[in-house]
Amino acid sequence: MIRTRFTETFGVEHPVVQGGMQWVGRAPLVAAVAEAGALGMLTALTQPTPEALAEEIRRTRELTDRPFGVNLTILPTITPPPYDEYRQAIIESGVRIVETAGSNPAPHLPALHAAGIKVIHKCTSVRHAVKAEQVGVDAVGIDGFECAGHPGEDDIAGLVLIPAAARRLSVPVLASGGFADGRGLAAALALGADGITMGTRFLCTQEAPVHDKVKQAIVAATENDTELILRPLRNTSRVASNRVSREVVERLARGAAFEEVRELVAGARGRTVFETGDLDAGVWTVGTAQGLIDDIPSVRDLVARITADAEDLILKRLPALVDA
Repeated sequence: MIRTRFTETFGVEHPVVQGGMQWVGRAPLVAAVAEAGALGMLTALTQPTPEALAEEIRRTRELTDRPFGVNLTILPTITPPPYDEYRQAIIESGVRIVETAGSNPAPHLPALHAAGIKVIHKCTSVRHAVKAEQVGVDAVGIDGFECAGHPGEDDIAGLVLIPAAARRLSVPVLASGGFADGRGLAAALALGADGITMGTRFLCTQEAPVHDKVKQAIVAATENDTELILRPLRNTSRVASNRVSREVVERLARGAAFEEVRELVAGARGRTVFETGDLDAGVWTVGTAQGLIDDIPSVRDLVARITADAEDLILKRLPALVDA
């Protein structure tokens, strides 16, 4: 059994976290992750209202009595969701772990901490990780450039970013971006992290609430089959390479404004991909870790395999390389 500051602080069996994925972080997947001894994350904004989020938390509790968390991603938008109301729904539902991402979590920390909630803040740079610790978060997730979704604008891969952050922080560190197996977990621990967060790998499991064609596409894909969209706008997002994402890249390369690609990158179209299996219906988030994925296991089998392989590396293969 691998024990780290993260497992001890957050009360989970394994140092593995299922990232909060839009349209994906729902009760059946989150409960399966929790039952496997890892930390599952509901995605707050997948739910259309705070009341719907409270109901999804209730549904998760019907499926597991183990710890799970809620991801609350806070981004500047023209018409922002009622973040304070989502936060209150989390508090009133008795959730004890929250993952924040996007904007500075400081405005939300007093209320969350007063309710006894531990907060993990997800960052893409050392400077933001240090700031997150300074404002009082309980752990930091650090996303390398390999990650799905928003990798930031610094383009620093995890092999450098993770140890660079770990040496500056005193709170537990979760590494994400490119992790899909036991080798990645062992490597993250060696780099100074206290655990890993995986999105793409959990997306490709039996319990993930997405169409099987999406999962089969991940199995068939390589690490080269992603696109970085919205780069000229400094709002980079890593998504699957398909007809729509390539069109977005081409239009922006020709100098198009955001208004000329807005309809192509609409989140509702990505939801359609996950629900219908039409892989060209819109842009959908996936990371370079798909190049390491060649099966669609149950969550329980996946977590057991990752942790067992990491333990084998730590206890057997690596010590055998040292000539004492």
